Amino acid sequence: MVPSPGNGRSKRAHFLRAALPCLALTALGSAPASAQSLTPDLFNPNRGGFASPDTLPTRRTAGVPQAPSDSLPALPDPNADPRKVRETPATSRIGQVPTYGLPAATGASSSGYDSLNRKRQQPKLYPGQPKPKRAAGPGSKAPPTTPERTLTPPRIASPPSETAHKVPVPPAMAGNVPGQPLRRRLRADEDPFGAVGDYAGSFLIKGGIELSAGYDTNPTRLNKPVGSPAYVIAPDLLVVSDWERHALVADLRGSFSGYTSNMPATIDGLASPSPVEANRPDFTGHVDGRLDVTRDFKLTSQLRLRLATDNPGSPNVQAGLQKYPVYAAYGTTIGFDQTFNRFQVAAGATVDRTAYTDSKLTDGSVFPNTDRDFNQYGGVGRFSYDLKPGLKPFVEIEGDTRVHDQAADRNGYFRDSNGGYAKVGSSFEFSRILTGEISVGYSARNYTDPRLSQLAGFLTTGSLIWNASGLTTVKFFTDTQINETTIPGSSGVLVRTYAAEVDHDFRRWLTAVGKFTYGTYDYQGQNRNDKTYSLEGNLIYKLNRNIWIKGTLRHDILDSNQAGSSSQGTVMLLGVRLQN
Repeated sequence: MVPSPGNGRSKRAHFLRAALPCLALTALGSAPASAQSLTPDLFNPNRGGFASPDTLPTRRTAGVPQAPSDSLPALPDPNADPRKVRETPATSRIGQVPTYGLPAATGASSSGYDSLNRKRQQPKLYPGQPKPKRAAGPGSKAPPTTPERTLTPPRIASPPSETAHKVPVPPAMAGNVPGQPLRRRLRADEDPFGAVGDYAGSFLIKGGIELSAGYDTNPTRLNKPVGSPAYVIAPDLLVVSDWERHALVADLRGSFSGYTSNMPATIDGLASPSPVEANRPDFTGHVDGRLDVTRDFKLTSQLRLRLATDNPGSPNVQAGLQKYPVYAAYGTTIGFDQTFNRFQVAAGATVDRTAYTDSKLTDGSVFPNTDRDFNQYGGVGRFSYDLKPGLKPFVEIEGDTRVHDQAADRNGYFRDSNGGYAKVGSSFEFSRILTGEISVGYSARNYTDPRLSQLAGFLTTGSLIWNASGLTTVKFFTDTQINETTIPGSSGVLVRTYAAEVDHDFRRWLTAVGKFTYGTYDYQGQNRNDKTYSLEGNLIYKLNRNIWIKGTLRHDILDSNQAGSSSQGTVMLLGVRLQN
């Protein structure tokens, strides 16, 4: 069969297309051309099978596992477990076919279920943030819990701001040392601006002084007021023993009220019923001691002292005085306190003396006051029963005898007397909200002079403290006394006093105090009755524990049924208190 012209041209074209590339490679080659030996792998269908494995540029080096028969590593099996591939150590990526796409669960977070059981992502922590603890897995033992070494219930952890930049407490102070006894938590400071005091041996000493200045519209409580600038100096001292047994307490408080202006010596041509110099001292102090003989038997004692003058506006003040005469009332009580289970008996013997200084008149003469001096001897007994915690009723009985230095006073009356009182009451304490003591009774006094009638009356004594809130405290006081007098024909004066006080803290460093006092003076035998009213307000600004600033405003009213004896006065003071 003779080929056609078309077929010949087609065969020549195929030959030229195969020969031309060979000629081009021969002409451009830099090395001498050499013939390639024909090997059995020339026609191997695998990639790279036309060359010997030793001549491959990407052959594996020593130490790397060789493929058993292939010159290149085998392609990865898509059905193989990727965890087993990762476990193969030092697997080289050279010559391997890359895989594309993301395996399953590649983007799993730090929480949730991962079917491949791979390592979870760790959470990012902020600087200073504590590292969270891993939860115990199944079958693990729970970590031992150590109870907090404290006497109070555990509290919720405080925020970091409350403990930042604070000196760490040593383990011995924190009570975390193994085997160390529990430390008793200190009591909360009820008054963060109160006096701290100093220790002298086993005694705690707290002292202070108040310095005030201002104006008094009527220092001597005249019917027609005469004012004067005023100043007050008031020191105080408290000494308390810190003993396991026995006790000793000394409480001393005083004041001196001075006035820069003198009062008139005469009023309407007559001697003034008030002194020219209105300066007045006032001091109250007592020292209490207790000796614990046994658990149920104690010896008690008290030393007391009172320095004062007659109250301004009192009818006991002589006319034409240059200054107030000062009296001193001092005495002692020695007794015992015996407890029989819930029943308690307390008794004591009392000895007191009252002495007046001589009166200095405006004309320069001196008038003695020895007829007002007297001694008092008596005894007091108290029987109480602890009915239940916070409630303790009692019965108290007292009797005394008063003996004057002079049998007859300046008006010829014999004022020696015998008297006493009996009262019943209770002391109580209800959840520290309402505490105190209150009692009622009857008092009577008989005089040697038959012209002097019996002085008797209903008496009330008590002291209540009501903690209405953490910032407000209400106090109530009442007292009844039988005092001597120099008024002719009057047996004495029965004095009843009632006082209410409210303390409120706007802040711990800013306190307001309001006080109202009402009193009655019943001069038996003379049909004279005086009533006193006093309204006082104080504002205290506490700079720190040692310095307070205090402002005082007080208005006093004396209402008497005797003509010309009523008076009013207002006191304004601003001062500072220094304490330790």
